[in-house]
Amino acid sequence: MEDKKIKTIIVDDEHLARSLIADYVSKVPYLELLGTFKNAIEAMAFLQSNTIDLMFLDIQMPNLSGIEFVESMGGNKPMIVFTTAYSEYAIKGFELNAFDYLLKPITFPRFLQTINKVGKQFELLTSSKNETNQVNHSLPVQNITTKNDSITIKADYKLYRIKFDELLYMEGQKEYVAFHTSHKSILTLTSLKKLENDLPSEKFIRIHKSYIVNINAIETLEGNMLGVNGVELPVGLSYRAELLKIFE
Repeated sequence: MEDKKIKTIIVDDEHLARSLIADYVSKVPYLELLGTFKNAIEAMAFLQSNTIDLMFLDIQMPNLSGIEFVESMGGNKPMIVFTTAYSEYAIKGFELNAFDYLLKPITFPRFLQTINKVGKQFELLTSSKNETNQVNHSLPVQNITTKNDSITIKADYKLYRIKFDELLYMEGQKEYVAFHTSHKSILTLTSLKKLENDLPSEKFIRIHKSYIVNINAIETLEGNMLGVNGVELPVGLSYRAELLKIFE
């Protein structure tokens, strides 16, 4: 984090909202604010020639909403934190694989909660990319192997062995997957599609384009949100019917 700052932009049609978030960003040493934009069109033009790591994005904006903007971006997205005064947009935001959701008015302590998560994720992503850059890409990258009751993950120049019972859920993040247990997260280069094929179907289930969960870790299902060990995860419409069979 000391060597590389998290490149950030703010997109919001309200001047006061942009100013508040910009002030918050200025208080965090490892965030670098590259620009603020009053609409998605301006931000889109900026992104055509600039690369960022993090975007604070208002949902309700004229001409092109924040949600429509994200949907137009394709697969190569930065970490996106939606900001809005309307909590009913939360589920839609998570369906778009948003990193987090800040409800206005945004307090600095709540902002810091999100930034702490952003910082941890950025470090995981950066370390995994550094390792991947040293791999001979003429050969397929084999970072995951499964055997009997466990999975072995290659990440951060280490091999991690995790028992299936300890693995809570897996989260797809572009070309990477984060493996979440109750006490740590491990990020490595692989795909949810590969995991869906490799993991035992009697123990794990796909609930969303971005999530596979441990069936035994499921606690609740309320609407389109699944409770897994105290974490709320979105359920994709096309995966819901299969998921409901678990509760029968």
